[in-house]
Amino acid sequence: MTKIDAIETFLIDLPTIRPHVLSMTTMNRQTVVVVRIRCSDGVTGIGEGTTIGGLSYGDESPEGIKLAIDTYIAPVLRNADATRVSATMALVGKLVVGNHFAKSAVETALLDAMGKRLGLPVSELLGGRHRDALPVAWTLASGNTAKDIDEAERMLALRRHDIFKLKIGKRDVADDVAHVAAIKRALGDRASVRVDVNQAWDEAGASRGIAMLEDAGVDLVEQPIARGNRAALARLAARFIVPIMADESLRGPEDAFALAAEAAADVFAVKIAQSGGLHAAGRVGAIADAAGIGLYGGTMLEAGIGTIASAHLFATFPRLAWGTELFGPLLLTEEILSEPLAYADFALQVPNRPGLGIALDEDRVAFFRRDRR
Repeated sequence: MTKIDAIETFLIDLPTIRPHVLSMTTMNRQTVVVVRIRCSDGVTGIGEGTTIGGLSYGDESPEGIKLAIDTYIAPVLRNADATRVSATMALVGKLVVGNHFAKSAVETALLDAMGKRLGLPVSELLGGRHRDALPVAWTLASGNTAKDIDEAERMLALRRHDIFKLKIGKRDVADDVAHVAAIKRALGDRASVRVDVNQAWDEAGASRGIAMLEDAGVDLVEQPIARGNRAALARLAARFIVPIMADESLRGPEDAFALAAEAAADVFAVKIAQSGGLHAAGRVGAIADAAGIGLYGGTMLEAGIGTIASAHLFATFPRLAWGTELFGPLLLTEEILSEPLAYADFALQVPNRPGLGIALDEDRVAFFRRDRR
């Protein structure tokens, strides 16, 4: 039996390159929860639990993620076999209710260690990859039309992104649509333009807004209404040609099954943290695939660890019609990996090295750790 000798968690606070405006908050920094698990065979795995805007987006905060791991999950891990990841996470699931972000961080670290132990990339532990690179969208979230157009043009010129998602929902519906339409006119057919409302509209406002967005040439509308209102989401999906994507409504395989059964979404935004881990997110993808629902690789604006963990899973999806938005590290001013993730030709390269295929820059991590500042 390979035992787990130590579980370390710590918070890293990293500034963003610009204010990131969402309907529920404006981000000026990102807090990353890093989990490091050291096993008795000398192998160490790392994981990440990251959310958006403290408690403004969801019901787990960075501080709460760390607390859940330290107080409730770590004691379970100390009696577990590090080589039996699925069994270990099943036991954690039995003893710890909810806390999907904390569970995802721990499972990522265990899979990283297992991949290193076996000499295999995490993607191969999850069934094997279908692709080595993933299309990556960029979110335009300054809220300023001219700035967003300039930013999009720079991304196109650098061949970094040709898919753009606009965060809307803070302003009047007509003002938001005018902002989106102006950006779509400027970019034309050179890029895909999508919107994320982050639950800001009611059904009547969504009906009005989506009709106008459809006329403006928008390709995808993400979570226009409250996550719990699946019946209204289904009515919107049935009414409009532009695809409706579920995000906040999707918190694991059970939600995926209910959304598919009620035809409440055309696309699923799969997130490993929101789903409760890589295996759970894989089941979300399988349900979507069986139901004929398109897949999109989502993000919680993770730094390098969570981003590349997501990439390993998304690389295994047989179909990934809507690409991904794994741009989290590019939104941060500081790098915590010894070798930055490789973005080129509108895509993110998935490492082929054992485990996650990454390593921390320990000096940078030590500098930004909240407990050592």
